[in-house]
Amino acid sequence: MSLIVAKNISKSFGAEDIFSGVSLAVPPRARIGIVGQNGSGKTTLIQILIGELSPDEGTIRRGKSLKIGYLPQQITSIFDGTALEACRGVFADLLDMKAQLEKLEGELQRDPDPERVEAYGRLLTRFETVGGFTIESRIRQVLQGLGLTGGEENRPWRQLSGGQKTRAYLARLLLMDPDLLVLDEPTNHLDIESVEFLESYLQSFPGAVLIVSHDRYFLDQVVNMIFELSADLEEYAGNYSAYLTQRGERYERRIKEYEAQQEFIAKEEAYIRRNIEGVNTRQAQGRRKRLERLLRDRELVRPQSLEPIRLRLRTDLRSGDLTLRTQGVEIGYPDDRVTLIRMPDVTLMRGECAAIIGPNGTGKSTLVKTILGQLAPLHGEVVMGANTRLGYFAQVHESLHPEWTVYDEIAEAAPALTPGEVRGFAARFLFRGDDAYKRVSALSGGERGRLAIALLSLQDANLLLLDEPMNHLDVSAQETLQSVLKAFNGTILLISHDRYLINAIATQLWIVRPEQRTIEVFAGTYSAYMGAKRSEKSRPQPVKNGADGEKRLTPAVSGDGKPVRSNNEQLRLEKRARALEERITALETDLAQLGEALNRAGGSFTEFTRLSERYNMIESELNAAMDEWSSLDL
Repeated sequence: MSLIVAKNISKSFGAEDIFSGVSLAVPPRARIGIVGQNGSGKTTLIQILIGELSPDEGTIRRGKSLKIGYLPQQITSIFDGTALEACRGVFADLLDMKAQLEKLEGELQRDPDPERVEAYGRLLTRFETVGGFTIESRIRQVLQGLGLTGGEENRPWRQLSGGQKTRAYLARLLLMDPDLLVLDEPTNHLDIESVEFLESYLQSFPGAVLIVSHDRYFLDQVVNMIFELSADLEEYAGNYSAYLTQRGERYERRIKEYEAQQEFIAKEEAYIRRNIEGVNTRQAQGRRKRLERLLRDRELVRPQSLEPIRLRLRTDLRSGDLTLRTQGVEIGYPDDRVTLIRMPDVTLMRGECAAIIGPNGTGKSTLVKTILGQLAPLHGEVVMGANTRLGYFAQVHESLHPEWTVYDEIAEAAPALTPGEVRGFAARFLFRGDDAYKRVSALSGGERGRLAIALLSLQDANLLLLDEPMNHLDVSAQETLQSVLKAFNGTILLISHDRYLINAIATQLWIVRPEQRTIEVFAGTYSAYMGAKRSEKSRPQPVKNGADGEKRLTPAVSGDGKPVRSNNEQLRLEKRARALEERITALETDLAQLGEALNRAGGSFTEFTRLSERYNMIESELNAAMDEWSSLDL
């Protein structure tokens, strides 16, 4: 039986129809992604489904006792205490049980009555069965997985930023284990590592999931059905990539049906014109009535074209073969002289695309400022190749004037153009007629992206630095921008959390490693990089270059398949392996001792709880050490 069933629901706001005649069902364990253009009503639809809004027409049926966890785009809920305490609140029943156990334990110490001992044992067994001893480890695992670390989890809720509140609230929802998770843009405030954690969590989540998202890679990993919302709703089986294929096939079939009907209508109309006043007038009258019924009841509307908006971003200025290289660069702020990143010596050749990825707050923006020349490196130098002209996409966005029109922005960027040429140039980027006089403040995210591309093309830049270019774009606008960037004839340096875009255009990855304060360079696509991470045997493991700290997943290998290393590298790895072996032995000893202590602690709930939490922590450390040890390809 479905968790939620909607039949023929419609919604309007004032005179604006959002959608109409929408019917859908959310079965148990469903994995559904909702996509559509900005303003198509995706958030409105899920708010109707969960009961926060009422439809103007139609019916909604929800399962009895259905437990829903809803993540809105903006968190307005307020909790007393910290993010950690807000998550603990999910386990109020278990915490009450824990308090009962502690109370019974105190009573037993004063009077070990047999009945009380038996009651204590039953309650202790029940507490352990429902996972009472793993509460803290579960909470911390989810908070850390979603990026709330370094003391952020202990900050008062009211002091958290919007992004931190979203992550803490999402952690709380995941810990609730609802029957249905409804997530509205859950990846907005997550870095790639946190998104990967969320993907893994949702893949094993036992309930149903309904997700509104612009993150195409995330949808590929998590969902098995797509709802596309426009004026109505269409369902597609499979993930996002399967949806694109099926949508294309469905369009081709419908366009053929439409064209066949148009051909039939044209033939019927021609027959009627020829015969309406001749000897076949009765047949013509009959055909006219049949045609009128067809046009009234079954006339097909031409399907909206799926052809992507065709924009071109070209450069006529050819750079040298070498576009950019770094030499001994250390990045940071001169005032504090603290090195954020020690860069390996990297090169970016004409036509390549390097994607810079890594957790939030690890120095990516500082790296951008250094490459732009806004910030001098602490050491070394960033060298631009011959005839390299830099264009900065985010900078174009930031410099747009809300009160100016599209025409004003283009005229300011290209003062040599005549008014007619400005309008013609705007039309090339689909700002035709009155659209050229739209104010920037009234543009959608996709339109602002188009305007930014137009202004970039006026700069004739052959090296584009793109800082989160997909932000605030719906999936249609993302597909358009991706096709533009893929066809660009220059070089691209990309900073993005959008793995779909990274996988489509990047030829190399620069992965920021904050623990080592360095960058790992991988030559290949994002899919190849993930494959290398998943399978140690398919590719050699990372090695660190002792001279500059560079790590690569594609080092040279010897005849036996082992990476070719210097003596210093080999000695360093062997030293690390010995240290890990000693650490693993010590942790295994600690774990064994804790296991024995747990067996002896049956009479003390407080002690049992403390030892259980310690056991879980040591076990996690042991697993991490063993994983690292097994990855050392000695």
